[in-house]
Amino acid sequence: MGILGWIVLGLLAGLIAKAIMPGRDPGGIIITILIGVVGAILGGFIGSAIFGRGIGEFFDLGTWLLAIGGALILLAIYRVVVGNRART
Repeated sequence: MGILGWIVLGLLAGLIAKAIMPGRDPGGIIITILIGVVGAILGGFIGSAIFGRGIGEFFDLGTWLLAIGGALILLAIYRVVVGNRART
């Protein structure tokens, strides 16, 4: 999968993760895209380590589940870290 595929996958994974975890985030759409792209990579590493399967083809269900899971993990971490800074 090329760089454009990673960006599209990350964008969509970030948007899906934001839809699953609604709420006000201290960031906009660019942050959501970045969290999605990095989350897709994180999901690939986690999938490789735990399941022996990483992110492969764009249209594979496992690829999407790993990318969305990674984006959810990063979104939760982002909310905890940046949300606490915004309150102080």
